Order: sequence, then C-alpha cells, then structure tokens
Amino acid sequence: MNKKISLIHSNRMAQVDYAYASNVPAGMDLLFLAGACPLTKEGIVPDSSDVETQANLCLENLKEALKECGATLEDVVYTRILVATQNQEDLVTTWTTIRKEFGDHDVPSTLSGVTVLGYKNQLVEIEAVAAVDNHTK
Repeated sequence: MNKKISLIHSNRMAQVDYAYASNVPAGMDLLFLAGACPLTKEGIVPDSSDVETQANLCLENLKEALKECGATLEDVVYTRILVATQNQEDLVTTWTTIRKEFGDHDVPSTLSGVTVLGYKNQLVEIEAVAAVDNHTK
C-alpha cells in the first residue's frame, strides 16, 4: 500500500472487508478515473452474461488507466462498483473478484446494483479515485 495514504477502519462499526474511509495527505494529487468498463481493445463488450469475466476485464482496464497516470491499485483511495443486475449473487461474485485483485489494500468502496449500464451487454463498471505524489517538493 502507498504508505502516505491512510485507510481508516473502525472498531465501533461492523467489521467488514473494506476500510470505512481513506485519508490523502497534503502533497498528493487526486486522480479521478472514468468508469472502467469491460471493453476489449476494439471497443466492444464481449457478449457475456458472466459478471466475473466482465469484472476481470474491468480490472485490467482500470490497471492500465492507472498505469498511464503513474499509479497502481495500491494508490486507489475509493471505488464505486456498478453491476447491472437484480441478483444479489451477481453483486457478491463481482465484489469477490474485485476484492481479490486489491488484496490487502481494502479501500473504501460502494457496491451497487443498477438497471442498465452504458454499453450493449455491459454488466460491470468500476469507478476509482487514486492519489499519487505530486513531486512539487
């Protein structure tokens, strides 16, 4: 984990597998990433009803966008995960897939079921905020 970013856990609230908050100290720039979609390099969403497959493609695209900014998953301070479903199992599968990739970096996250997402066949999208040193010292 980025040593400057603090992930805040609570002993007064339910013990969950994510931090309740994150703190970004001065001297860091915030990166607001567009929602990572399950798009191939050709710009299409594979015709798949498998949320795990789509979550993995979203993760790969998120990691690539972070890399373009000089960041990694360990620099992420917040995520919002959207899943086009009415099935809670799909939410759990998506959450488990994404949490596994983040490992011990248990950033504050929101997981929501929505009715539809922007691309044809799209089931998953990951929004993220990251923080990196601004190197202006």
